[in-house]
Amino acid sequence: MPEREGALGDAADQRTPRLTIGEVLAVLRDDFPDVTISKIRYLESEDLVHPQRTPSGYRKFSRADVTRLRYVLTAQRDHYLPLRVIKDHLDALDRGEPLPSGTGGPEGVPPASQGAGDAEGTTTRTPPLSPEQFARASGLEPGQLADCVQFGLLGTDADGRHPASDLPIARAAAGLARHGIEPRHLRVYRTGAEREAGLIEQLVAPVLRARSEEARTRATEKLQELAALSAQLHTALLEARLRDLLRP
Repeated sequence: MPEREGALGDAADQRTPRLTIGEVLAVLRDDFPDVTISKIRYLESEDLVHPQRTPSGYRKFSRADVTRLRYVLTAQRDHYLPLRVIKDHLDALDRGEPLPSGTGGPEGVPPASQGAGDAEGTTTRTPPLSPEQFARASGLEPGQLADCVQFGLLGTDADGRHPASDLPIARAAAGLARHGIEPRHLRVYRTGAEREAGLIEQLVAPVLRARSEEARTRATEKLQELAALSAQLHTALLEARLRDLLRP
């Protein structure tokens, strides 16, 4: 299949050495700490990025592929756009068409990078979103969003608003719903996550009790490492189980 070229790449890509998926992860991780190999594979499966494949099946990413990934991840993080909207944007750019005005993000949802700063220059948290904003940004139908709250996947504050930090959970639930997996089926994920978090908490709690800034920094680094390893183990176990289903 010929490689697709678009507005986010150029002919020089053909002469640029290509990157493995691990190298792409290393390039993106400084700006997007939460990105994972599974996330990149998922974006490929949604037709948002189109790496070449070697004869043995390994992905090889061009500079344009990395640029497209940055575009997708930024649109999700800063503007809370669902993947179907981001794909429409990329398709329009590939056709050489300008994006319609006002499509930088859902109406009424401020980009995370535009939070107000305090007197010391720190940035305030992104305000919580109304159910309508949250549903639009995540791709969930209002009824599906209500079900996610009912079954403990998502929470709200006293005013019924949703924290923007819960958008990755909601987007995953929306993607699974498109495959017929309803929020009520996802309680097993919540239960598993709670057990994993409890195990990690036992390991990190002694460091947190030290209360020094250095100790909290070490605890944060340890939390990030343990979370990444836990996600890696979960993905590997799930993929192994699914491979078993395909065996004759």
